Amino acid sequence: METINLDIKGMHCGMCANGIQMMLSVKGGIEKAEISWDAKKGVVEYDPEKITVEEILKTVASTGEYTATVKSK
Repeated sequence: METINLDIKGMHCGMCANGIQMMLSVKGGIEKAEISWDAKKGVVEYDPEKITVEEILKTVASTGEYTATVKSK
């Protein structure tokens, strides 16, 4: 397992964060996702053999008007 820290732009409320977290949580290869609206950040634990960082970023973008960038690996 690996962990990435994300900066997420475009969230307007806690429901935005909940939606992103739920979408990531059901995605294959993601073990754990914690998204914070207050901090505008997220932490994702994932299996790099099952999902790529690019796919994780695309999943965040697909949930609405959000953009995510990797803060650090």
